Formats: sequence, C-alpha cells, structure tokens
Amino acid sequence: MEIAIRPRLDRADVEAVVRGALGADLEFTAHEEFTDGFFNAAHALQIADGPHVVVKVAPDKDLKLLRYEVDLMATEIECFERGLAAGVPMPKLHHADPEGGVMIIDRLDGVSLPNAKERIPEADRLALRREIGAAAARYATVTGERFGYPRKDGRTGADTWSASFQMMIDDVLADIAEHGSPLPRPAEEIRALVAAERDLLDEVTRPALVHFDLWDGNVFVRQGENGWGLEAFIDGERAFYGDPIAELVSLALGPEDERAAVVEGFLGREMTAGEERRLALYRIYLMLILIAECDVRGFDAETTEHQITSATKALVANLEALES
Repeated sequence: MEIAIRPRLDRADVEAVVRGALGADLEFTAHEEFTDGFFNAAHALQIADGPHVVVKVAPDKDLKLLRYEVDLMATEIECFERGLAAGVPMPKLHHADPEGGVMIIDRLDGVSLPNAKERIPEADRLALRREIGAAAARYATVTGERFGYPRKDGRTGADTWSASFQMMIDDVLADIAEHGSPLPRPAEEIRALVAAERDLLDEVTRPALVHFDLWDGNVFVRQGENGWGLEAFIDGERAFYGDPIAELVSLALGPEDERAAVVEGFLGREMTAGEERRLALYRIYLMLILIAECDVRGFDAETTEHQITSATKALVANLEALES
C-alpha cells in the first residue's frame, strides 16, 4: 500500500545510505523493499561477504505528522540501544543516526508471528506466548529520567505519570480535532474521564521503558530443534517511558488463553483490578492514535473506513469499561 509520508527510495538510494554509514567500498548482492510499514521506509540489502541488513529511513521532517511522531527515529534508536543493553531480543544495531533519520539493523532469520501461526502446533502455542511475555518484560527494567516520550523538545515529559499521560491524550485529541476525524464521544468527555483517573495513574512511580507496539507483526519467531521460539522484537518508534502495563495493549491480544499466557510471562501473576483499569486507559490512547493517523498516513478510503470502524468500536468499549 502507498503511504503518503513513507519515503520513496530505490535500490541505488539505499545502497548509498549503507555505503555512507558502513563503508564506501561495499558491494551488494540482493535488495528487497518492505511495503507493509506505515511510517518509515524499510529496505533489505545483502552485503557481499557481509551481513544481511535492513535499512530504515524516517519520513521528511517537514511533513505534517501527528504530535507524538516528532523524533520517532531517535525514539526507536533509544528503544533499541537501551532494550538491547537490558537483554531484550532485538536485531543487532549496525548504525544509528537519529538526526539524519537512519538506522541499519540485522535482517532476522525468522518470520513474523502472523506468518508462522498456522505452522505452530497447538501444544507449543501457550509456551511461546509465555516466552514472548517474559522477554517483553525486560523493556520495563529500563528506567527513564522522566515520564513521557524521549524527544529533544521535552514535550509530554513530566515528573508524574498522570501529568505525562494527560499530555499524551491532549496531543492526540488535538490531532483529531485538527483533522476533523470522527469521535464517538466529545473530546472533552474523553479528556475528563482520563483526568479522573489521576490517582490511579500515579500509582506508577517509575518511568519504565514501554515499546507500545508489540502486536504480532512486530514479533519474530523461528523454528528450532526444540520447536518454535521467539527470535526478536522489531519497530520501537512508539516507545515512551511510563507504566509497564501499557505494554499489554498490543502484547495481550487474541484468544483468552493466549492473553493469560502472555500476562503470566510478563508479570508472573494475574493482573490486579487497578492494572486492568489502567490498561483500559492505554487502550483508549492507542485507539485515538489509530483514528488520528488515517488522514496523516493518506490511507485509501477502504483502509480508513476499516481502521476507524474497528478503533472506534474498541474505544467505545473501553470508555464504557471506565464508566462502569
């Protein structure tokens, strides 16, 4: 699918990026463009007598983006560097240029989880989900200086989680108002529902690293001698410092038994009532992002309708859950 903000690069462009970063004399034997992402350009290059790498290039800084999307390449690089240092399985980082909006990582050997599901025996399914949850929990061992997005201008940065999260909600509601995207409830009602949970949010006192985009497409697995296992997580551009429970918004989807297995791996226990309530807040935030981004991404009419419809349904359900 064509995405309006995604950079358009050909093979020569990508080779020039890699030569500039890793060596002017490099030669390449294969190239592949990945077109399923909605933000960065992503291309794979096989370096002759070298690694198979993926090159990610951020959209032009002059393009109109959502308010949270400023410095996303710098955010992803920070997520990679700090996640790898904490033992999170992620591709090796060969080159990082946050100012230039470029990163080069290893290409993984495995496949994304949606492309492997039909081949994974049912007996291995829950064990794999527990492994994924336990590995994702390592992100939360990383502590930020403040809550919020790790961007240069400090926007959404705060000393309390409630203050930071309220700014994140305010920003995405401003994006929606600016673009005229439809909401099932007035923005002020949504803002007030979040503000009413200030004390609950401030039970979170440490700004933990949260990837916040660990849906199955960003989880790579591979088959080994002992069955299927996790290889690595990718795509950390939505990362922020906040409540570790927010990781479960994308991580714990799917059938109830798989959700329970992920939570068991992630927390080592069941969620508390307060954590379930905070999770509803973070689902609301993600659904607002999904509604807001349709116009900015330049989706076609069918994709826009599908995404807004599904996000709105989930938004309504979680707003009602808070009110009940």
